[in-house]
Amino acid sequence: MRHHPARYSALSECGRAVKEVQPAALKPAMLNPKTVLERSWRQPACHARRHCITCASGSDALLLSLMALNIGPEDAIFLPDFTYIAAASAIQRTGAIPVFVDIDPVTFNMDPQDLECQIERIRKTTRFHPKAVIPTDLFGLPADYSRILPLAARHGLHVVSDAAQSMGASFKGQPAGSFGTLAITSFFPAKPLGCYGDGGAIFTDDDRLAARLCRLRSHGRAAHSKYLHVQAGLNSRLDTLQAAILRCKLRAYAPAEQRALQQAARRYAAGLKGVVQIPAVMPGQISAWAQYTILLYDADQRRQVQQALAQNGIPSMVYYPAGLHEQPLFRDLPRPPQGYPRSEWVSQRCLSLPMDPYIREAEIDLICRVITETILGKDSEREGEDAHDRKPGV
Repeated sequence: MRHHPARYSALSECGRAVKEVQPAALKPAMLNPKTVLERSWRQPACHARRHCITCASGSDALLLSLMALNIGPEDAIFLPDFTYIAAASAIQRTGAIPVFVDIDPVTFNMDPQDLECQIERIRKTTRFHPKAVIPTDLFGLPADYSRILPLAARHGLHVVSDAAQSMGASFKGQPAGSFGTLAITSFFPAKPLGCYGDGGAIFTDDDRLAARLCRLRSHGRAAHSKYLHVQAGLNSRLDTLQAAILRCKLRAYAPAEQRALQQAARRYAAGLKGVVQIPAVMPGQISAWAQYTILLYDADQRRQVQQALAQNGIPSMVYYPAGLHEQPLFRDLPRPPQGYPRSEWVSQRCLSLPMDPYIREAEIDLICRVITETILGKDSEREGEDAHDRKPGV
């Protein structure tokens, strides 16, 4: 599928930014991107937080956050079952255990009610101590922080907000990345705000945590001495070239690209409503639309729709084909008797469609037409209940 010429203009601008920093990037002293990105960050989330600490990837941002909070063996960390493996893997690397929480099948995000149930279950039936919760802002939509934050406070849990997919989104007027003790993001190219390689960042208002994170990302090095190390850490720097690209992309990302994403989402909704279950955005929320993810009737219908899209040269992806509890790595973890029915229901039906700020209206119309004709037939009229009103059979 073709893209808007504005994309190539943005790419040219990024190319100029790379050329500007190339000579400096060859100097070892410039490998700390602080002079390039951290002091010139213009994303709204940073204005809402005192500190922005960059690192080599979103996965490192998760691991560094847990290390900074002294997460370790005997600790239990709660996260949604329906998400990418990065957070669960980081938890295991600290020696703690991940505890999966079922999701809201409409928003795809962590269900606060099930979170409370899982906290109580772990306290009553295991030796592990609830220590933190990692809500994921899946597909660009912020989690329900109005319920998660007070719940975590009641139970004495840290909140590490995973905003890797939601930079540019907001919840009740507050930008993604501004919730929790810590918030992280990823600059992987597929994310809403991506560089040309890997990168990540951590946001916090806590001065002590910020200082600890700066040490941890550089082998635990003391702030006042290059060769004095006070704790074990990582080698996790955002390199200067990626920082320069991000600094350039920030100027385009908000608000122009955000407006384009909202327009694209509205056009998708108009074309697919009544045909499939379209993504829900709750009152007070703005999605960053990292993905435009629909729900089909079942796995067979999803397969038919994917095949039809592919025949028309249209890519699509299944994010995610299984919940984390179904991964071989986590099959031996303790789980609730009822399992994770909503996560399983969604994983059998979800399908993500092309979505970016430069997608053309004609491209969206083609995608909607292919899906509608596959499901309803070429001559069928839309009728019956809105697919969005169907509830999981669980």
